[in-house]
Amino acid sequence: MKFIGITGGVGAGKSAVLAYLASLSEVCTLFADDIAAKLTAPGGACYDEVKAVFSGEKVYLEDGQIDRPAMAQSMFADEEKRKKVNAIVHPAVKQYVLRQKEAEEKRGKTKFLFLEAALLIEEGYDKICDEIWYVYTSKETRRQRLARSRGYSGEKIDRIFASQLEEAEYLKVCSEVIDNNRTVEETIESVAKLLKSKGE
Repeated sequence: MKFIGITGGVGAGKSAVLAYLASLSEVCTLFADDIAAKLTAPGGACYDEVKAVFSGEKVYLEDGQIDRPAMAQSMFADEEKRKKVNAIVHPAVKQYVLRQKEAEEKRGKTKFLFLEAALLIEEGYDKICDEIWYVYTSKETRRQRLARSRGYSGEKIDRIFASQLEEAEYLKVCSEVIDNNRTVEETIESVAKLLKSKGE
């Protein structure tokens, strides 16, 4: 089984690539954001620790679920708080991923395990993945997509871009580059060829 990390800047179109991969047999996909949400939900391994960071703040709903916009706003305004939450959640997500990898290897039916994470490289997943694939889309195309699909302002897009790695940093550790400046169909076709070359 190959364990492959998928990364790329916000708006690069990783979702379309992962939706295609998830539709294939013998392929398993993991999403770091979904795992983090599960771990920080009521009953999750990180719930109590994260809740303690926001003691006295109204970032939880009456049913105990996180009020995500409120929590995001609080973390954005306080760098120290963001670091504390990340120090709790990121290691727990990595442990969860490694357990899933072990389970899939034992099951013996998965040829490719894919992990999508925004901070794939920053969190050192390049050390535990067999390969890292980079979904590349020009900044201009990403800007257009984010403005159109998410309604982000130019200022917000600039802020997000500034917080992410530069393209050269991605290319240093990525063994494959998926060009997603074209149509979805063309991108999927190139991913299919890539999988075939890896032994699909």
